[in-house]
This record gives sequence, C-alpha cells and structure tokens, in this order.
Amino acid sequence: MTQLIEPTAPTRELTVLGACPQDCPDTCAMVVTVRDGVAVEVAGNKEQPYTNGGLCVKVDNYLDKVYHPDRILHPMRRVGPKGSGEFERISWDDAIAEVARRFTEVKEEHGAEAIMPVSYLGTQGIINGLNVGDAFFNRLGATVAERTYCDAGSCTAYAMTIGDTAGVDPEALVHARFILIWAANIMSTNLHLWPYIAEAKRRGAKVVVVDPVRTKTARLASQHIPIRPGTDGALAMAMMHVIINEGLTDDDYVANHTVGYDELVERVQQYTPEWASAETGIPVETILTLAREYATAQPSVIRIGVAVERHAGGGQTVRALSCLPALVGAWRNPGGGILQLPLWAFPVNWGAFMHPELITPGTQVVNQYLLGQALTGELELSTPLHALMVYNSNPLVVAPDQAKMVEGLSRDDLFTVVSEQFMTDTARYADILLPATTQLEQEDIMFSWGHLYVTYNNPSIEPRGEAVPNTELFRRLSAAMGFDDDPIFTRTDEQLIAEAFDWSAPAMQGITVESLKEKGFSRLNLPPSDEYAPHRDGGFHTPSGKTEFVSSAAAGGNFVVPLFRQGSNDHQPGQPVDPLPHYIPPREAAAADPELAARYPLNLISPKSHAFINSSFANIEIHQKVQKPATLLVNPEDAAARGITTGAVVRAYNDRGSVELLAKVDASTMPGVTVCHVGHWRSDALGLSTLSQLNPTRFADLGNAPTFSDTLIEVALAADPSAGEVG
Repeated sequence: MTQLIEPTAPTRELTVLGACPQDCPDTCAMVVTVRDGVAVEVAGNKEQPYTNGGLCVKVDNYLDKVYHPDRILHPMRRVGPKGSGEFERISWDDAIAEVARRFTEVKEEHGAEAIMPVSYLGTQGIINGLNVGDAFFNRLGATVAERTYCDAGSCTAYAMTIGDTAGVDPEALVHARFILIWAANIMSTNLHLWPYIAEAKRRGAKVVVVDPVRTKTARLASQHIPIRPGTDGALAMAMMHVIINEGLTDDDYVANHTVGYDELVERVQQYTPEWASAETGIPVETILTLAREYATAQPSVIRIGVAVERHAGGGQTVRALSCLPALVGAWRNPGGGILQLPLWAFPVNWGAFMHPELITPGTQVVNQYLLGQALTGELELSTPLHALMVYNSNPLVVAPDQAKMVEGLSRDDLFTVVSEQFMTDTARYADILLPATTQLEQEDIMFSWGHLYVTYNNPSIEPRGEAVPNTELFRRLSAAMGFDDDPIFTRTDEQLIAEAFDWSAPAMQGITVESLKEKGFSRLNLPPSDEYAPHRDGGFHTPSGKTEFVSSAAAGGNFVVPLFRQGSNDHQPGQPVDPLPHYIPPREAAAADPELAARYPLNLISPKSHAFINSSFANIEIHQKVQKPATLLVNPEDAAARGITTGAVVRAYNDRGSVELLAKVDASTMPGVTVCHVGHWRSDALGLSTLSQLNPTRFADLGNAPTFSDTLIEVALAADPSAGEVG
C-alpha cells in the first residue's frame, strides 16, 4: 500500500536590517532573521563599524521580549480596582471611542489642561520616540509635560560653555593619550565604546575612572579614583586651579579660542587641592597628579556619564568639566576634548514632531519629575489633573515620590490611558490599556547619543495581536478627536521619516532614506575619525564662537534646552545664574544639613543596571537572572556597624519612605556610600516599594535636572525594631 505524503511548503527565510530602539548611547545596528514570518534570531550587524556585530546583554535576547507570553496584544478596559491589574478585552474602536469621549468630557468640565501626557524614551526612535505625541496634545491644549529626567542639566551646562556641538568622535578615542571617564560605567551602559578605549590603552594611554564605586569599568582602567557623591565639581574646579597655577595651560589656545580666562583665574583660586581633598575624600597628591597628567598627556579626553548631573550642583559640574579641554588645548587633535552627547551632530527636525506652535501661550507646564505631587494636589496647579496618557514610560518606577504616585494613580476621578507592551506597575492603574509594538514590528529611523551613525529600522514581522506603533496610535486618536482636518495628524510613517532630518544639511549629504533602508546605517558626512578635530581652530557653537568660561547664556537664568521642553523658555522661572563655573555642594550632606546627616548618614546612589534599561526588561526572566533581585551594596565598615551580612534583608529608609532590599557587603563602594541599581519593578519588590520611594524631588542647579544621587538614607536589618519609624 502506497502512502501519500503531502509536499512540505518551502521554508521562506529572510534577513531584515534593523536598529536597537533602547535609550542607550550605542544604538546598535541589528540583523533580524525571519523564518516563515517568525523572527528566529536577532544579532548585531557586523557591517556597522562602531557596534561591530555585537549586542549587549540587554537586547541579546530581544526575541524573549517580542514573543513573551505576557505581552499585551489587545486593547483592554479595567474591570477591577485600580492597581489590581484586572482587565477585559475590548475592540480598538471601543477603546479609541472611550478615550476620545473621556478626554472631551474632562476638557469640557475642567479645561484641556486637566489632561497631561506622560512619556519618555521607552523607545528612542525619532518617529515613535520622545516627541511622537506632542503635536496631538498641543492641539488638544493639554498640560505641557517637561521631560528632564536625563541629561537636561548636562546639556544645558554643556551648551552654555561650548554650544550644541558633538565634540569628540567616539571612534577617535583610540588616538587619546589620557582618557578620563567621569561618572560612567562604560562596560554596562556604553559597551561598544570600550574597544576604542581598550585600544588606546594598548597604545599606551592612561585610563582613569572617577566614580564612588569600583565598577566593571573601573576594574579595567589604569586607575580608579573614588569620590564622595555630589562632590565632582570640587574635583573639577581643583584641577583647573592646579593647571592654571602651575602654568599647564595652552596659552595660545586660551588666548584665541576662549573668553573669560582672567575671571576664571580669579575664580579658581579658592578651590585649592587641599580644600578639594577635604570635600571629595580624594588625597591631595592624587588630585595634583590627575590635573598634571590630564593637562600634559595630549590629546586628553573626558567622557562624562549621565550620573554627573544627578545632584544639587550637577550643572556647574558639567560647566567646569566642559571648560577643561580648552584650558589645556585638548581640542587641537582627534580624540581630544570632551565627549558628552554626539547627538548634537544630527540635524534632527525636532520641530516636525513637537509642533510647539500649537501650544496655547500660557499653558501650564508640569515636570514629570513632580508627577506624584501633581496628582495628589501637593503641587499647586492652575488646573488640577483629571486625565493622564502614559506611553514610552513607566513613571511608577522611574519617577520619585512613589507613594504619592500610587495615591494619585488610585484616584477614582483620574482617567488614565496607558500604551504598553507589558503589564507594568503603571499599567496596572490604567482605565484603558492599549497594546504597543516592539521594534521588530514597527518602522523607525534613529539618531544616536553615543556615536555618529544614522540607523534605519525596517520592520521584521507583522505586529503581534492588535499591537500598533505609537505613530498609528496617535493617528487613530487624532481622527477620533477631529484633528484629521490638519495634515500634521494624518502623516504616514513614510512621510514622518521623510521629515525626520534636515536632509539638505551638510552632515546628511550622500544619505537618503532609500540608502539607509538598503544598508541599514550610514555615518554622518563628517571627516573620518582620525581627522575629526572640529574645534582645532575654535569654531564653538556659542555666541562668541569660543569656549565661554564666562557664559553669555547665563543671563537667561536656569533655562532648559528645547529638546527637553517644548516651545520657548520665556515663561520659565529662574534668575540669572553665575556666569562662571563654581562648586555647589550636595544638599543632603553633613556640611549642608548636619541634623539630617546625623539621622541618615549614608549616601544612596542608584546607577543604571547592567541587564535592564531603566525599567525595561526587568520582567524578562533571563534579564532578572543576570541582574538578580534588588540588592543594596554596603561597605564592610558600614555593614559591620549595623550587624548586616550578605543575604540579609535590610530596610533602607529616610523621611520620604522605606525600601526592603537584599544586602551585599561589598568593598567596591566607599565607606558611607550605598549602591542599588535602578529598574526593578515595584510588583517584584520585597515590600512593594522601590528606590524612587527614597529620592528627593528638588531639581539640580541647571536644566531642572533630577537629583537622584543627592540622597541620604539609613540602613538597618528589616526585622530590627530599633530602626524606628519613617519620619
């Protein structure tokens, strides 16, 4: 008997060129292998010179996220109490109609400013990322959300000093003779920069890390200099004191390409190495050697991390650090200068996505850092909030005031919409929950804040379930609200990508959408890295065209660069700031508040995690295994004084709240400094609270930057009754 065998359909396999969407300086070029419509592998693109075929631990298992069984794949309506995570499936038509109806009701009853968007960089793509919903909410008349979580203070200070310039090409670091990594754990948060640093080190460069913690990066450096949190500005000012007083300046460069040198000379006299040693905990000889080696080993370069702005004087710290390269002539050669955010080199057409002209003059502004206070009425608003729409963000974990956030999100009179991929802590409080695509399911085009390549993301697979990209979500909302009478709100993804850049700008010459789709990436039209020294002859993007030791922009007060706040800065509060760099000590320290420091003697810093991107990936099993549960690193001296051993459950607390964590006794952190990496979800926490319970809500000195690292706590065994109650 002959058995008939049905012919097997041929396997259809293709590779798709994509781009990592995460809020990370590396913006890796990816290659996605798709078999019969299913993505089966995500790998780095070996053709891209900078990322060079590698992916970090955060996205190496990206398919686990795309195909995770907990993905939100359909619109849903809350049926249980807020925070319960109990929802029922509804149609997209019903979901959009309900959002439009509720927004309209809130607008009619309370005014449009009672509606507020809450978003950040859950995806970093230009069309689906930071500004995707701005035009919609501006047309609606909603409260303007100020987004200064990250780098707003640093960017403000940097622009005040040397302008909106990319500075150093990261690939040129191979030519540096002295590399000063300041408040950045490159191995965990900027992995693809390390090969260039390692090559420079192999060629004889000295690599120095300034950080309170002996991080993965510090262990690979030539030297690690531990520093008390929040005192970085003291060290930078003392370095200038030494360089100027010992005649280590590049006098020709200073004379021709800086302004305010005489005033700077006078200013730095008070910042002696002896004073800085007492402030920072760094020995005088170490400060002297650092300043001398930095000045004389040319080209020298400073790589600053996000953490450098996260305390009371973060802005002035970046001002001081941005002055140093001109003082020693580091800009003269490729690989010399300061590396902050190369994104300044990208001619992104932000206005095409923000459309700030749609903002009604005088519309109230709420900084997302103060969202908990805004929701509970503690922040006085002209129009209290009655509706939120959250997308690209998980504020219940990443914003401070967690207890107030829970209280506010639990309000019965607050209508909350959340667009998400997973049931995050914030999503559990939604009234309407909408399914969002992952990067494999959407089209986008990427700038980078860590290198000089434009990267294109071709969609690899069809959206799972009923998930939609942010662009489509806002097209649907715009139509439901009657905004589709304006072509701004009907633009296709193709049209949005066509507006993503000023394609006529010199940096974009030779680059087209078609070439990017085909190749996946392209370096900006800039000189090769071994020739790229953009400020060899000055040409800084400041009003004077020079490095401004005395900043002409300081008269404008504590402004925020437009990338972080839509519209003009005319309505922003703030008196003119000191035009010269200076030191502002941390607020939560013994010198500033002895009584507070007596009750809470330990600094808490919360650096970025190795396996998470903020709170993204914190629910994925493989990432949880790598990152491990939320753990507090405690120096052996501090642990012994409190009877704490590794593995014990401890309570970290201050007047703002308390958090239960696992303890790890670890000499990698300084005495008096505790460390817990950010990103773990509240729903996974031992006591249903995370680090944001402990952080202050006061801004830093410039750019309304956060002060996550300006935090004092006490730590005790969780079962220790002598720890007392939280104040």
